[in-house]
Amino acid sequence: MLTLIDAGVNTEAAWNVFQTQLAEMGYRPDDIEQVVLTHHHPDHIGLLARLREDIPVFGHSYCVPWLINDPNFMRHHDAFYMELFHELGLTNQRKSSDVLKQMKSTLALGSVKPLTNTIAEGETLPNLDEWKIIETLGHAQSHLSFYRESDGVLIAGDHILAHISSNPLLEPPLQLDKERPKPQLQYRDSLMKLLPIDIHIAYTGHGENVRDIQTLVQQRLRTQHEKALLVKEMVQREALPALKICEQLFPTLFRKQMGFTLSATIGLLDYLQSLEMIDKKLDDFGVAYYATKSK
Repeated sequence: MLTLIDAGVNTEAAWNVFQTQLAEMGYRPDDIEQVVLTHHHPDHIGLLARLREDIPVFGHSYCVPWLINDPNFMRHHDAFYMELFHELGLTNQRKSSDVLKQMKSTLALGSVKPLTNTIAEGETLPNLDEWKIIETLGHAQSHLSFYRESDGVLIAGDHILAHISSNPLLEPPLQLDKERPKPQLQYRDSLMKLLPIDIHIAYTGHGENVRDIQTLVQQRLRTQHEKALLVKEMVQREALPALKICEQLFPTLFRKQMGFTLSATIGLLDYLQSLEMIDKKLDDFGVAYYATKSK
C-alpha cells in the first residue's frame, strides 16, 4: 500500500516540490493510499488538506485536537501557556501574549484534516504489518516512530536528527486537570528506548539519515546532562526564575525565539529536579525560583 509518512508544510513551494519528487518515482498525489503521521507539528501535516478528501490519515491520539483545530483545546492551550509563562518569570501579560502569538504563527503552515483513526505503541501500521509502532514522546506529545525488524529500518520523524538535538517542546496536556508533561524527561526515556533495538538506518524528518544510532543516542544523553550541569552552576550562586536562566543560556536566541528557548530551559530544570539536584519554590507572586538543593 502506497503510504505517505508526514506531509510537509502547506505552501505552494512545498506542494510543487512534493509533486515533482513523486513524479520522479512514477506517482501522483492521488496514488497515495494512506498517510501516517510521526507527530502533529505544522511542518509534518501541512499538505494533508491538498490530498484527496477521502484519504485515510493515522496518528497518535494527541494529534486529534490539533488536526481539527478544536476551539476548546486551543483555549486550554493558550491558558496553559499564559499561566506557565507567569510561573517562569514572564509576568508582563502583553509580552506573554506576544510570545504566544509568535509560537502560534507557524500553525498557518499546517492544515485541518481529522484523523481517520488513532494508532499507538504495540500496534503495527495500518495495512503494513511489518512496521512496528514505537511511542517516542519528547519533541512532541504525539510523537511516534516506526521500525521494521527485517532490515533494521527506523522512520524516526524528529525524534533523532543527525546534526542537531531535537528540542523537547513544552506542550499542554490534553486534559485540563492533568499535570503538564515533562518533555525533557520523556525525550531521554524515548532515546534510551532505542538503545536495545537493532537499527541499521534511521530516516529522519530533517536532514541526513543516521546509521550509528547507538553512538548518537549516547552523545545526545551526555550533551543534555552537561548542559543541565551548567544550569546547576547558575543556581548555585543565587535562586533564579526560569526566564533569567533562559536569558543566560541563550543570550542571542532568547528574544527571537523565546518559546523555543524557554522549552529548552524548563526541560533542563525538570531534569535537574528529577535528579534531586535543585529545588523549586514559588514566591508570593506565583513565580518559580530555582536553587541548588539544600543539604
